[in-house]
Amino acid sequence: MLNIVWIGLLVGSVAIAVLTGNVKEVVGSVTDSASSAVKLALGFVGVMALWLGIMKIAEESGLIQRFTRVIAPMMRLLFPKIPENHPALGSMTMNLVANAFGLNNAATPLGIRAMKDLDDLNTKKGTATDEMCMFLAINTSSVQLVPAGAIALLAAGGSADPTAIVLPALVATLFSTLVGIVSAKLLGRSRAFAEQPDGGPGHDGTA
Repeated sequence: MLNIVWIGLLVGSVAIAVLTGNVKEVVGSVTDSASSAVKLALGFVGVMALWLGIMKIAEESGLIQRFTRVIAPMMRLLFPKIPENHPALGSMTMNLVANAFGLNNAATPLGIRAMKDLDDLNTKKGTATDEMCMFLAINTSSVQLVPAGAIALLAAGGSADPTAIVLPALVATLFSTLVGIVSAKLLGRSRAFAEQPDGGPGHDGTA
């Protein structure tokens, strides 16, 4: 579907350029945009490498592990159906911490492992449980303590103060995470999103 959209945009822009007599301007803007994209990407790589290095230091120094222990009680509160010492809690906690500190490369495999651990507790394979939905909502909203990607992109784009995004990103993601948690809890209790033993809508608390 996206391929069709992109082809449509390309064909449409060429057609409009021909009809309006602006083919030369369109070709020139395409060349300039390609050059700007390469320069932006090169600048982004350097700044991103710096921030990933800082995050790696935080990981190796034990800072991320300490933060993981701090939020562990909150994780047990959000996921009361998961046994206290189950591996899923550790995987989810590490995933959320990695996302919060901008360690996206580390967060992805941790998120996949967390979902596999949660599926071990799933009595109905192929149907997402409340815990899976809650984790997905929190993971998607993802509180950003250090939005390394945004900082790197702003710096590569020549921003005078790329770290200005930190506070707005923190506030925005705190609210988005709160909305995600509340929505997951409310929808988990809704009969429309619950599951009966036969797989239809019901009341057994899974979604």
